[in-house]
Amino acid sequence: MRMIDVSCWIVWLSSSSAVSLPAHRALAGDASDVGQVRFPVSATAPAQETFNRAVAMLHSFWYENSDDAFSKVSSDDPLCGMAYWGLAMSYYHPLWSPPDAIALRKGWEAVQKAMEIGVGSQREKDYIAAIEVFYRDWDKIDHQTRSFAYSKAMEQLHQRYPEDNEAAVFYALSLIATALPTDRTYTNQKKAAEILERVRVEMPDHPGVIHYIIHAYDSPPLAHLALAAARRYARVAPAVPHAQHMPSHIFTRLGLWEESIQSNDASAGAAREYARKIRMNGVWDEQIHAMDYLIYAALQCAQDKKAKSVLDEFNAIQKINSENPKSAYPLAAILARYTLERRNWAEAASLTPAAWLRLERFPWAEAMICFARGLGATRSGQVTAAQNELAKIQALYHAVVENKPEPMNELVPSHSTAMRGLAGTERTCGRPSRERRDNPCGAERG
Repeated sequence: MRMIDVSCWIVWLSSSSAVSLPAHRALAGDASDVGQVRFPVSATAPAQETFNRAVAMLHSFWYENSDDAFSKVSSDDPLCGMAYWGLAMSYYHPLWSPPDAIALRKGWEAVQKAMEIGVGSQREKDYIAAIEVFYRDWDKIDHQTRSFAYSKAMEQLHQRYPEDNEAAVFYALSLIATALPTDRTYTNQKKAAEILERVRVEMPDHPGVIHYIIHAYDSPPLAHLALAAARRYARVAPAVPHAQHMPSHIFTRLGLWEESIQSNDASAGAAREYARKIRMNGVWDEQIHAMDYLIYAALQCAQDKKAKSVLDEFNAIQKINSENPKSAYPLAAILARYTLERRNWAEAASLTPAAWLRLERFPWAEAMICFARGLGATRSGQVTAAQNELAKIQALYHAVVENKPEPMNELVPSHSTAMRGLAGTERTCGRPSRERRDNPCGAERG
């Protein structure tokens, strides 16, 4: 999911083919605790040190800081072409939403600048050539085709330099990014994990290795294989908000609710602090993402006071830094979870998101709210209201199938199917709700 570029932009005036670079502020929090990366390039010693830190942040998806750091590399060593490779990589978020036209244009300009400056080795040329495959003809070729082409280029780079751990790690990430969502054998994920596990033997504190192992195993049948990585990642990269959150993907799948609460409390706090330090315009989507996992874990433990405190903070939000799928999902899910998990059907039936959320931009997120209202109406005997929500979901479904498919759009038909099984049936309407969930965390209810 694409995160907004919060840097101010200056124009590089050294040539007619200049590329815009972010004005590098002092990296927020002096983020030195980002994990250990060794990625030798043709650069001065100070620039090399900054480059390694930038790649470490890139591996933890801290794109806001990685582009600043790669900009600093270029400032410290104007002849380091790989600084622009890093900038191009910072615009491509493989596991999130496809980059928009602005990011694609900037990425392509960065690739062109990297090739114009040149590099000191064939290996570096091959890295630039690989990312160039992704950006080439971005305005003519669809995202998926270019992503598969980049993955193939990284496979060739990995084969050409089998001792290069960075090539292996970036290739593994490309496999995860191009895994088919319909493949329940998890072929790509298992192949990526095999590569990453080999690198982990040599580099146990490499942030990309640990991070991508979590992603590779982030599915119900594989999650137990990532538990060790999940419990290590936050310690390896303590300065990175996403590194605090990502382990909770595994904790959630395994029902380790207290660990998930601790993980997301830390992540939300780190995100607040980062946004404060850089004076971010709005609440960072990384914080909202953590809040969604946090309220879900608290509700599983029947820690309703904890959940309510998250909801209250959420309801106080007036603006987010970026309206994108990463923020849209929790914006809808937090509201739906709080009512449905507590089985407060009347509250769910009248659920009304704040107007500023603008969920209409994301029909699958709007469908989540309709589903919550519809289920609440069904359970409280409001048959007509439930049927109205079903009709809204079906309308959203028809709208999304007419547009270019997005991975998240599959949520709309799933909500429609679930609602059809409930709405208008006398067997379910008005049925008394069952007892509140058990308290697996052993905490006091509330």
